[in-house]
Amino acid sequence: MTSTHTPMVLDDDFVQDPFTVYRLLRIEAPVREVVMPRGLKVWLVTRYADARDALSHPAVRKDLRPVRHLFDKHHTGTSTGGFGADLSAHMLNSDPPDHTRLRRLVARAFTMRRVELLRPRVEEITENLLDGLSGEVDLTDAFAFPLPVTVICELLGVPQADQDDFRGWTTKLVTARSAQSVGEAGQAMSVYLHGLIDTKRANPADDLLSALVQAEEDGEKLNAVELVSMAFLLLVAGHETTVNLISNGVLALLRAPDQLAALRADPALLPGAVEELLRFGSPVNHTTMRYTAEPVEIGGTTIPEDEFVVVALGSANRDDDRFGDPDTLDVTRSAAGHLSFGHGIHFCLGAPLARLEGQIAIGRLVERFPDLALASDDLRWRNSTLLRGLEELPVRLEGHTGQQGHTV
Repeated sequence: MTSTHTPMVLDDDFVQDPFTVYRLLRIEAPVREVVMPRGLKVWLVTRYADARDALSHPAVRKDLRPVRHLFDKHHTGTSTGGFGADLSAHMLNSDPPDHTRLRRLVARAFTMRRVELLRPRVEEITENLLDGLSGEVDLTDAFAFPLPVTVICELLGVPQADQDDFRGWTTKLVTARSAQSVGEAGQAMSVYLHGLIDTKRANPADDLLSALVQAEEDGEKLNAVELVSMAFLLLVAGHETTVNLISNGVLALLRAPDQLAALRADPALLPGAVEELLRFGSPVNHTTMRYTAEPVEIGGTTIPEDEFVVVALGSANRDDDRFGDPDTLDVTRSAAGHLSFGHGIHFCLGAPLARLEGQIAIGRLVERFPDLALASDDLRWRNSTLLRGLEELPVRLEGHTGQQGHTV
């Protein structure tokens, strides 16, 4: 550990294994300054109770538009830049009352009742993808990605032919270190979404994006920038986290064969097991950026005004003050209260959909492939501190059963 008076520099070693650092920070400096791998200085919050406090504190704000100058003030290297206004004016980057209005416009599409109506289609996509798997495959590319991206694109009304381009853009936006790469991907995504929204406005269909174009709340519609930003948020957040839930969850089970066996022996454990997999391998490692609108005390540490704050969800979910034996996967554990979907007014709107997809995907995969095994343990994590996701998950799929349980 470096002195707590100087920011800790987080590098690729941290990206590959954040949990070693988290254990030290929770004990020695649970709220401390760090320099993120891309050079931005922030205050990192690592304990569970402090994380909940930071995520609900009224002086820890999300709307960064009034404080863009803070990026120059707190950056120690070459900035990668932002996503641009067209992709940033969404509810995740807003505070009340804007946040309240924006969230209300889309919340009705993600209620548990409405999400449950998607179950047959999610099951169909899952079975079709599993039917195409055999031998040795990259499970992330062949299954964990196409399932949620197909679901969210169909829900929003993105043509299937555009999904590969969309994947390339989002990957660069999330993982690229180069400001030029981020800017080019952001511009391409913005141009595409503007065109798609124009199409929905001229020819509305039975999809969420058409509904957002026509939506009105208290006499006020989303403006053009809000529409593009909302579409961007729903598309990216609607699949990236679920990709990681599936891949991270399968990896955790394969590395804990006793837990995989327990889940296979009792499929009724599946809903709780998915909550435990969310806790154990948090698909979102860190929250997106917040800042202090005034001095804020968290966990006994005062963060000055105009400082960036990042909450380490992956650390909070492994805090032994909240979860016993937190570094051990236990599919019988009650993992209720984990922070993988956040906390407070920005709690993930898509949580019911992510849970549904995770339960169906992981449940059917382990059921249909009884000999599922890692093909290599030489794994790398994507170049991101925001998301915790594998670059690849090579697995062997030998004998498998069909949809009715017959060996194929």
